[in-house]
Amino acid sequence: MWRINECELSRYDPCFLVVWHRRKPRTLTFFANSTPRRKQMHFSVRVSLKYHIHRQLWTYKSRRMMSMPSHKVVLDEEAIPKKWYCIVPDLPEPLPPPIDPVTREPAKPDVLVPVFGMELLKQEAGQQRWVDIPEEVREVYRLWRPTPLYRAVNLEKALKTPAKIYYKYEGVSPPGSHKPNTSVPQAYYNMKEGRERLTTETGAGQWGSALAFACMLFGMKSTIYMVRASFNQKPYRRIMMETWGAEVFSSPSRNTGSGRRILREDPESTGSLGIAISEAVEDAVTHEEAKYAIGSVLTHVLTHQTVIGIETKEQLELVDEYPDLVVGCIGGGSSFSGLYWPFYYDKVSDKSPKDVEFLAVESTACPKVTRGYYTYDHPDTAHVLQFLVKMHTIGHTFIPPPIHAGGLRYHGMAPTLCMLKEKGIVKSRAYNQVDVFEAGQLFTKTEGILPAPEPNHAIKAVVNEALRCKETGEEKTLLFLLCGHGHFDMQGYDDYLNGRLLPYEYPKEKVDEAMRKLVKMYPWLKEEINFK
Repeated sequence: MWRINECELSRYDPCFLVVWHRRKPRTLTFFANSTPRRKQMHFSVRVSLKYHIHRQLWTYKSRRMMSMPSHKVVLDEEAIPKKWYCIVPDLPEPLPPPIDPVTREPAKPDVLVPVFGMELLKQEAGQQRWVDIPEEVREVYRLWRPTPLYRAVNLEKALKTPAKIYYKYEGVSPPGSHKPNTSVPQAYYNMKEGRERLTTETGAGQWGSALAFACMLFGMKSTIYMVRASFNQKPYRRIMMETWGAEVFSSPSRNTGSGRRILREDPESTGSLGIAISEAVEDAVTHEEAKYAIGSVLTHVLTHQTVIGIETKEQLELVDEYPDLVVGCIGGGSSFSGLYWPFYYDKVSDKSPKDVEFLAVESTACPKVTRGYYTYDHPDTAHVLQFLVKMHTIGHTFIPPPIHAGGLRYHGMAPTLCMLKEKGIVKSRAYNQVDVFEAGQLFTKTEGILPAPEPNHAIKAVVNEALRCKETGEEKTLLFLLCGHGHFDMQGYDDYLNGRLLPYEYPKEKVDEAMRKLVKMYPWLKEEINFK
């Protein structure tokens, strides 16, 4: 009988490997390997064969018996990744460092020590490709990970496309989004370092909910500064945070000096993520028991999110698929990076079976990648963080319109994503909120899941690509991230269904105005900002 290497066995999928006996061609030995510890059992069964096939070996998955494609792929808990992937060692060139706005020299680490926990700072500055996930964090991940990978069979039928559409669904986490993938390790590391409280900002409330959840698990307090527009639009997100023990402020608030200063200038300010960041950081650095936690943009956050893409690769492998296109929405870049980074690693290490492409989708109401400038800017509005970051930006003074995709309203973007966009490795598109809610409704009617407004942007891009495949006849495999459910976003759907939603586009003139203010603050930036 032929020998089979253990690596050929499917690790977590209930399947059978069929091996032909050399001397008994009508007898098959089935090796069942559906347990993570590889406790194999085998049995023989005689079968009647129409054709004799000599020396053939193949993998036979039980679901392939069906004429219809599988709707979802689920992994065992033991398949939860044991390491995160960090993209930094594999970038085309070193990232531009954060700099001091006065000296223009790289910012000293002392600037960040009062803000972040030490282990997180090490991860942010590290060059390690694979980062061990603490067992305590993996134990919490078991509450919802691994998350399912779905094939959007009904959406494919509705579009009459030859393309295959897959999506990774992160809405099964307790807070309902991808955000706990990083809130849990951030809370864990800070708890281990003796901190009692974490502060943060939140736009739509997904990140604030995730941090409140994580702090509750590790016996910590949390203080959340929620952008006022979302605070008013999404009261149930606030209630969820408070149920988990968080203290939630509408930002700008009177709880911090930066909040009070902004309210003096504009008492009716609807807030922004830049303002909320300023308040959360100020709260943290002025209280010894507290540290700040961030939900996107920075490298250590994006690294934690790669559990998404690592699981997705394994799930696609089980159905013998690999994407031609990976799509995700972008606000700060964390969810999309969590999905595409592991596929990017395949590409740069020559392991990718296809020339996979990456598409980042943003809102026309906050178009930093499609209409902004790649330059140094403040990561927060009130300059509490005393350094500049090179990224795509529409200006740190940006006050977003109160659109319903609150998680996409940050003025900047993850520096890693920005570099790859500039290099042409990541492509970008922008859609207005009416078009994306239309795509979200189509998805809900075909797949049943109600998406959050943010991933509706990715759905819109995938629908467009699938229709293009219909015209060209291309049988592409499309993969996108459904990063959260929309159960707390019903006001947005109500506004869309009743015609109250407007297809808002942020004016290019306002972007240029913000950039001129930035150049006025730092004249040396004029050298790299070429007004479009």
